Amino acid sequence: MEFFLVLFVNGLTLGSVYALIALGYSMVYGILKLLNFAHGDIYMMGAFAGYGVLITFGGPKAPTIPVVLLVIFMFVVAMVFAGVLGVAIERFAYRPLRRAPRIAPLISAIGVSFFLESVALLLFGAQFRSYNTPSMIDVRTGIQIGPVHVSLVRIIVIVSAVVLMVALQLLVNRTRLGRAMRATSFDMEAAAMMGVDVDRVVVATFLIGSALAGAAGVMMGLVYNRVFHFMGFVAGLKGFTAAVIGGIGSIPGAMLGGLLIGMAESFTAGYISSTFQNLIVFGLLIIFLLVRPVGFFGRSEIVKV
Repeated sequence: MEFFLVLFVNGLTLGSVYALIALGYSMVYGILKLLNFAHGDIYMMGAFAGYGVLITFGGPKAPTIPVVLLVIFMFVVAMVFAGVLGVAIERFAYRPLRRAPRIAPLISAIGVSFFLESVALLLFGAQFRSYNTPSMIDVRTGIQIGPVHVSLVRIIVIVSAVVLMVALQLLVNRTRLGRAMRATSFDMEAAAMMGVDVDRVVVATFLIGSALAGAAGVMMGLVYNRVFHFMGFVAGLKGFTAAVIGGIGSIPGAMLGGLLIGMAESFTAGYISSTFQNLIVFGLLIIFLLVRPVGFFGRSEIVKV
């Protein structure tokens, strides 16, 4: 039972990160019907932004400000940086292609992904950079749930992810911007005719989705310590898988899909072998595409004739 609980906590932590990445995919697809394959690399750049803040304030072993403040700064700077980066990508790489055939922005997204990876490689090199979280936050701090010790870092990640997801749900369901986003996702042209500023909605979507990816990058750095230029590739694919399983375009679906992928990966590593983690995760993607391509919460598109 203890082993099961450990895997469950690991899966919840990992799933929280994947859910935040998946939300970015779902939000952008819901508005523009675009698979933003550069999203994983925005997550990577967010992780490096958090690392930059960490180094700026003395590094993990000798921070010049209180650790609590340092972690908050890392999240804020990473989210702002990733959000601005996402907006810039939308403005220069996707907006000019908005009325082009759908394959054009898809190719542009792949090109942006390689561009960001190359920029990170040139700026930071190919070596791993470490958050060295145990030097900042003692691994013995946390809470005891029965026989299982849940470290403070994992609690921070899970709670932060839940807070961000709840905030996003409230924004989408209770605010004017959220209503505009829902209207635009339903029918962009009709929304524009009803007075919705579609460009503003698209910018806000990229800003929010990318900011969530930036937060996910810092979370991954805090839990697993390593950041590197290629980390966004596989994480992005798993975030995309989570979005598909949950129902791409659905915010609750992205959350559920992320948690399922995290759990599947954790229990596969624990009960079978870590070698099969990716096999199981992407096997789930293939199964869903064959059996239920709209995912848990997705809806089939009505084709106009």
